Amino acid sequence: MKRRPVVVVLAAGRGSRFRGSGHKLEQPLGGAKGSDTVLARSLRHAIETQLRVVVVTTPALAPAVHRLVAARDVIVLAEQDAQGRPQPIGMGHSIVAGVSATGDADGWLILPADMPLVQPSTILAVAQGLERYPVCYAQYRGMQGHPVGFGTELYSELMALRGDEGARRIVARYAAQPIEVDDPGVHIDVDTAEDLARLAG
Repeated sequence: MKRRPVVVVLAAGRGSRFRGSGHKLEQPLGGAKGSDTVLARSLRHAIETQLRVVVVTTPALAPAVHRLVAARDVIVLAEQDAQGRPQPIGMGHSIVAGVSATGDADGWLILPADMPLVQPSTILAVAQGLERYPVCYAQYRGMQGHPVGFGTELYSELMALRGDEGARRIVARYAAQPIEVDDPGVHIDVDTAEDLARLAG
């Protein structure tokens, strides 16, 4: 029986390197009003795989996520504590939130929401890789990209992540296997206004 990992889309970063107006994930791709935003395109590609998609996000972005993803699959991280102090939201926090909410999954595919060009076929190829390897990742022309897949045996290690610590340490420790794909989108993220302009062009 095929394993059915969950796609955990990370959409809780502040996007502080983006100097345009508004959050980088809310920017339209192609510059045209009415076109998909960075976030919407990333989510559409994940949803097209027909795997379960869980999105970790912030209160500001939650309305945009809810337009595409069922409420039960949206995890909203608090940006402030009970005293109104800013809460740190790092990649480690986001991964822990997504994995802990889907502890019964057949593994997890971690996909940053600022990578709108990753194709559904690439996500499925990494999902298939988890049938053979505990950790694997999409690779294009010999270079590592996203998503990164983790098998169920890595649950405890993923849950131990903290702060801005991504899962690189786990990837290195378990000799992660590359899954070669014909998809340059595995390397392309939107961090700056210049990145967005290149995609629009």
